[in-house]
Amino acid sequence: MIEILLLLLVILMVGLYRKTSTRVAALEKELEAIKVGLLSTQPVSTAAPVAAPATVPAAAAVIATEAVTEEPAVRAEPVPQAEPVAAEALPEETIAASVAAEDVAAREEAPAPVATTTRTPTPAKPKNRENLESYLGARWPVWVGGVALAFGGIFLVRASIEAGLLGPGARLVLACLFGLVLMAGGEIVRRRAMPQVSDRFSNAMIPGALTAAGAVTLLGAIYAAYGVYEFIGATPAFILLALVSFATIGLSLLHGQALAGLGLLASLLTPALVASEQPNANALFIFLGLTWVAVNAASRFRRWTIVPMLANIGIGLWAIAYTFGANDFDPMPPTLTLIVMIAGTGFFWPGAVYGTDRVAKSGWSGLLGRQPLTITLSVAIMSALPALAMLVADSVTGVDPYFASAAVIAALAALGASRAYTVWPAMIAAGGAVLNLFVVALLLLDTYVPQPVGNEPLPVVTYATEVGVSLLLGAVFTLLGFAFLKRFRKTEPEFSMVWSVLMSGVPVALATISFLNFGNLGHDWTHGLYGLGLGLVLLAGAEWLFRERDETSEGRIDWAANLVVAGSFAGFTLALHALTNGIVTTILVSVLGFAYVLGMRARPWPALPWMMAAAILIVFGRIAWEPTLIGQNSLGTTPFFNALLPGYGIPTLLAIVTAYLLKDSSDFRIRNLMQALASLASLMTVAVLVRHAMNGGVLDDRVPTLGEQSIYTLLTVGFSGILMTLDFKRPSPVFRWGSMIAGVLATANALSLHVFGLNPYFSGENTGAWPFFNLLLLGYLLPGLAYALVAYYARGRRPMPYVIMLALAGAVLGFLWATLSVRRFWQGENIADWKGFMAAETYTYSVVWLLIGVALLAIGSKLDAKSLRLASAGLVLVAVVKVFLVDMSNLEGILRALSFIGLGAVLIGIGLFYQRILVNKSGEPAAVDSQEPVS
Repeated sequence: MIEILLLLLVILMVGLYRKTSTRVAALEKELEAIKVGLLSTQPVSTAAPVAAPATVPAAAAVIATEAVTEEPAVRAEPVPQAEPVAAEALPEETIAASVAAEDVAAREEAPAPVATTTRTPTPAKPKNRENLESYLGARWPVWVGGVALAFGGIFLVRASIEAGLLGPGARLVLACLFGLVLMAGGEIVRRRAMPQVSDRFSNAMIPGALTAAGAVTLLGAIYAAYGVYEFIGATPAFILLALVSFATIGLSLLHGQALAGLGLLASLLTPALVASEQPNANALFIFLGLTWVAVNAASRFRRWTIVPMLANIGIGLWAIAYTFGANDFDPMPPTLTLIVMIAGTGFFWPGAVYGTDRVAKSGWSGLLGRQPLTITLSVAIMSALPALAMLVADSVTGVDPYFASAAVIAALAALGASRAYTVWPAMIAAGGAVLNLFVVALLLLDTYVPQPVGNEPLPVVTYATEVGVSLLLGAVFTLLGFAFLKRFRKTEPEFSMVWSVLMSGVPVALATISFLNFGNLGHDWTHGLYGLGLGLVLLAGAEWLFRERDETSEGRIDWAANLVVAGSFAGFTLALHALTNGIVTTILVSVLGFAYVLGMRARPWPALPWMMAAAILIVFGRIAWEPTLIGQNSLGTTPFFNALLPGYGIPTLLAIVTAYLLKDSSDFRIRNLMQALASLASLMTVAVLVRHAMNGGVLDDRVPTLGEQSIYTLLTVGFSGILMTLDFKRPSPVFRWGSMIAGVLATANALSLHVFGLNPYFSGENTGAWPFFNLLLLGYLLPGLAYALVAYYARGRRPMPYVIMLALAGAVLGFLWATLSVRRFWQGENIADWKGFMAAETYTYSVVWLLIGVALLAIGSKLDAKSLRLASAGLVLVAVVKVFLVDMSNLEGILRALSFIGLGAVLIGIGLFYQRILVNKSGEPAAVDSQEPVS
């Protein structure tokens, strides 16, 4: 009873305040009329004070005059001040009116000057910070009071039950009356509230708190009548709860966003609270759709964004809950409701009003953060998730869940193409489309195919629905992309790039997944013609986009149009993979890329040559997947003239021709890229043909022999020299760095495989029957000479450390050839380490090493090659160590003496050679070339 008395007291106080608030409202209207009259009848430059009308109190007239006074910079003369009036001499109503007028004048902006064209900017009004008293006195009691009133209504019903004073029906009637009284009290207080209070305490308004408490009381009473006492059935309870919820949403237009959230929560909980023995999915989602429309209509009017976000989340969660919880799942009701949510978002939040910060926030960051971000993100996520959930449910109707899911994704994509701020719906729709089809493919992998009975043929499983829906959804993205580019291409460059990718990437991705899972991998006309049509449409679209370019955009890259060109290439590539296979596909992909290069003669589109680079990369991918291109069993054993020659050779030849055609291109990036790809393709083609020839027509992962590896080393070194020559004729960073990278790779292979891994001394590989033309010639002497030639060619043209590296690599290989040849001379064809050493063999090593050292010294001096002279010194040092450590202990008799005599003679000769050089440096005539610098 105390709560009822307090409520009546509050209503009484509001009624007593009615008279004063009426007078304040009348005074505000009169002040507004005075201001309008002053501005229309008196020039701004006039300095005479304005007399107040007789109907307005003197104090109010003074305040009104001060409110419209000019700024000091434009006054003609000082405005006379009105005589002060004692507060005691004014009646009570006049004082109240004066206070109200001060508040109004403080909130109103001063009128702009009329006598001058310059306008002094009005400083921004500082935001008043609320103190502790404001929070404790104006906000906290309202919040807590609203909650207390709601609990009061509940406790009132409970107390009456415990006391047994009234029956259930009477208690529910009283609870409903109490809720209605609270809502009526909220409306009365709202109408009598002062404008200053509404502006300052917008989120702590007493009317909103009273209305919310009343709504909660009504909802509780209706639910108790249904769920506790069973006075009403499920349908009346549902209708009553819905009416109260909608009424709460409607009243939120007057009381704020918090009340709208309460009404939304009540509406979303109503279907869960009111259970039925025969649930109706159509009624459920119609009610949820109407709730969403009501909430968004109210939010659009008041420009709220939090409540619409919550509404989107609620609809999405209900759709997911129905999908997993319904015994008889029907995909149509949630699908239609989700489409209503998506379409309604575009209707209630027009692009002309929202997303207007795209000018201030340009670039990608501004695009991704455009308002209303909370609404667009929530509607996108809560549409994609239910669409994905539908795929795992079994429909009891004739509607395929994948079709329903695709319809939701298509609607979301349409929203993404209709507004300039819906980049997230567009991208999430694209990701959802690809993910949904991927999930469908995974689910169908577990489909059980019945085995034939007797002589019956195997059953044929078709996926016409999956294929048709996937291809149709991809076409929708393409059409939406063109629609977006037509509207927003010039004003939204970043978003146009997004749609240029989606309009081709999504249909190609969907068609590829569909082809790989549901199509005929050998020859599929459906997917092939789809890719062909997609490529033609996008190519025509690129023509349209390039023709419609703005004249002011000359000199800038039209990314949207160029990306559409790339999309057309992707469509044609899909068609080739669907209609052809094996080596034919590999060759035709490179031919397709070259066709785009030839198209540069008709259309100067920047993207055309890049399609050839993309084609070569696709060829590399196919080679990595299947190096034989036609299968190991179908590959012939004929060296060089087999399927590898056209499969590798034609793409390589086209890449070389393209690099030549682009040699004068102004775009250095594609020029350098094509040079690199052509060089790499050439080396790979020769290498694979050599491997095929040297392995009996077999391409597998077996370890290559020394002869095969020698071919690769020769190819790599020669490739380095070719790139160096090309760089000298037409300087290019690709040729320059490519030549050095090839040289480094060749040197690494030589020092690791030739010296250790594939060395016949360690591996035991037979060197061959012929004395000179054997494995040692191919494995060591020829690569060593190749290194020497490239090092000589690179002198003065490449960094000195690189030249020294090549020269030393050649010297090492030459040294190994000589050393292993000596062992072969004494040991025969097999020079494996298990055979040991003979005395004559050991002596021969010393002689050969010293001869090589002397030869290197002579050549290094003649060519002024410091690297060769250093190699000579190192080799002589090795011979000295070998003679003193090995020969002294292992040789006997005449061989030991000859070893030391030979070493001494060589060392004395080298000393005499250097002495003559040193004398020549001092100015004496020399027998050797006087131009040789001495290191």
